[in-house]
Amino acid sequence: MVRQMRRLAGVVAGALAAALLSLGTAGTASAAPKPAPAGVDITGVGLSEPLRLRAEKQPTHVGAVIDQVNFLARTGMPTGPKPADLGPKYTVVVLAGETPKQTYDLYPKAAGGPRIYRPAKQPDARKTSAGWFLGRLSMSETLRTAGVPLERQFDTVSGGVGGGERVLPEDTLDPAKDLDEALGDLQRLLLLNVGVMLTITVGLAGIALLIRRRTR
Repeated sequence: MVRQMRRLAGVVAGALAAALLSLGTAGTASAAPKPAPAGVDITGVGLSEPLRLRAEKQPTHVGAVIDQVNFLARTGMPTGPKPADLGPKYTVVVLAGETPKQTYDLYPKAAGGPRIYRPAKQPDARKTSAGWFLGRLSMSETLRTAGVPLERQFDTVSGGVGGGERVLPEDTLDPAKDLDEALGDLQRLLLLNVGVMLTITVGLAGIALLIRRRTR
């Protein structure tokens, strides 16, 4: 009886300790500070003052601009295009709240596709290496939509990592031509199927006739 009471007391004490521990952990978790909202500042050609975008008011634009630089690897190419081939530069500073964390130089009109330069010196003093990277083909349109004065591009492919020409040949933009070609291919396919079916039917008829003659 005494042993049973001691065991029961031990179980109750353990349960109370676990409950207190869980309450303490929950209190600590709830007291943890929320991360500061993201934001970006953009400066560059055609902007008389920094373009300030904040997640509270422009979440879509902030997310789209950050998406242009959040895929970079640790190391990039040591050299980039010639200065004459870079086109206008736009510096993007990524912030947490109002604290600068990262900075990048974007060249949406660079020859051969958009380019990104990441300086070795970053606002948050983190260790990184300078390097050049191919940017997303959507860089120019993303910046334009966010408020950067760039000409609209109708031939931009969404997403993807840059490089290469973006201009589509005119003949690929003719829906009537594509429809005619598709109908022609379908007609040829149907004729081919009819021919195959006729061949099979004739073959089966010949085999049946031969079998009938032999069974007589």
